[in-house]
Amino acid sequence: MASPSGFKAIRSAFANRNFRLYTTGNVCSHMGTWVQRTAVGWLTWELTHSALWLGMMSMADLLPAVLLAPLAGAVADRVERIQAIKVTQTMAMIQAAALAALTWSGLITAEILLGLTFLLGIVNAINQPLRMATIPSLVERKDMAAAIGINSLSFNGSRVVAPTIAGVLIHAFGTAPCFAFNAVSFTAFIVALFMLGSNVTDRPTVPKPLGNIAVEIMEGFLYCMRHVGIAPMIVMTTFTAVLGLAYRELLPGFADEAFHYGAYGFSMLLSSMGAGAVVAGMLMASRGSLVGLTTVVIRGVFVLGVSVLAFTVAPSIWVGMACIACSGYAAVTCSVGQQTLLQSSTSTSMRGRVMSLYVLVFVTAAPLGALGQGALATVIGPIHTFALAGAFVLVSALVFRGALPRLRRASRTRFLELGLLDA
Repeated sequence: MASPSGFKAIRSAFANRNFRLYTTGNVCSHMGTWVQRTAVGWLTWELTHSALWLGMMSMADLLPAVLLAPLAGAVADRVERIQAIKVTQTMAMIQAAALAALTWSGLITAEILLGLTFLLGIVNAINQPLRMATIPSLVERKDMAAAIGINSLSFNGSRVVAPTIAGVLIHAFGTAPCFAFNAVSFTAFIVALFMLGSNVTDRPTVPKPLGNIAVEIMEGFLYCMRHVGIAPMIVMTTFTAVLGLAYRELLPGFADEAFHYGAYGFSMLLSSMGAGAVVAGMLMASRGSLVGLTTVVIRGVFVLGVSVLAFTVAPSIWVGMACIACSGYAAVTCSVGQQTLLQSSTSTSMRGRVMSLYVLVFVTAAPLGALGQGALATVIGPIHTFALAGAFVLVSALVFRGALPRLRRASRTRFLELGLLDA
């Protein structure tokens, strides 16, 4: 099946009305999400001045995915996904509003912030597999790679603008307006969800009894572990997230103590990471073809390790921003490539469970790494901690490179079976 490439791939994806509406609302929601995430990180630092607390806050946000992702994946394969997303987005909006009210009133504490972050983590644990599994149902199959890239671009593109907005708001008014901003931003996405056409193919074909959920979770796990292309990609994702992405959660302390730039420095680093992510998202969205994608992912792992190592010896925040931009580019290259390979290799009936395992690994492994690296940073300092992480990422890249021929053959065989490549 021929897929468009270049900007034709992007135009082809946006030609789908449902995808166009979904993406427009999604951008607004992502903008608010990044404003709030920036504010949560800085508020945590203001309240505690502790790298360990930064790791704990990240854990609270994403730990529920460890516990709930398998269940959420099974649910995503048995419900109308768009309707379920409406519910989760409304709940997240209520959480943001409560956080804004508590912060404005001066009642917020690190413990309360941790609790509210944990509640949002529960909502997101259910929401993530739903949203990721929905994308292919909004476009034709030939547009799937571009749609996944555009979806990542909308998420990471918000990193460029949102941290700057958060930095200005925090400097002028404090963190409370950032949380209010996020609460309002959900409105556009919820409206867009109600405007989607009735031809979205996200409904289960046969009603399933609730008693089957445990069996369905095990079916999804075994499907992933036995799949010639999915299992190696899950292992690669685990190493990349634990070793190479955890540093993002420790940037508030690094911006303040290493570069002495405070909240502005933190927002500058996040914006730089987002800029690199945007470039990667655009390139991956316009790529179109599945040929050579495994190689692209492994190269991304290598660049990620180099950029993290370079960041530890940056003499100024400006050089640090360049390094962080490269890390953002590499992280999104890996993420979009991995998602495209996984979604392209998976049948529709299993997509929610496969993507829930991806969420379990990619989204939660980084905070687990951040908790460990945060504890280590209190002993040896953040610079040495980041250096160790970058070195381990480089080692893992070399290991994956040795397995590249086998991974490439496995992916090509599966795509030929599905008719996604010409023989």
